[in-house]
Amino acid sequence: MPRYELCVILKAMQRPETAAVLRRTVETLLERGAVVRALESLGERRLPYKISKHDCRHTHGGYFSVDFHASPKTVSELLDHLERDIDVLRPTVLKKDTELSQAQCCGGNVRDDVFRE
Repeated sequence: MPRYELCVILKAMQRPETAAVLRRTVETLLERGAVVRALESLGERRLPYKISKHDCRHTHGGYFSVDFHASPKTVSELLDHLERDIDVLRPTVLKKDTELSQAQCCGGNVRDDVFRE
């Protein structure tokens, strides 16, 4: 299964409500056969622009990142589910590379013996 990262902006809420939304999101992934690797809070911030969603205008939101493995079909179902969730302002799924080669990581012209001691 490919590796993905879900970047989601939730509307500004108290901690228990935010935890419930994240729990719902992760449970949705697990029910569809995904493997969740990590969940990271990126903090609550002022949005770069006002977002109108579900008849409300939002100026602040909580930013979160979920790292997971899933099938492409699962990803499309997840996005459909999150678009209907009233607490989610902006869901985005990015496909992650499984691993970086040394050439991509270090500029491509690095010798192996440089890293040996």
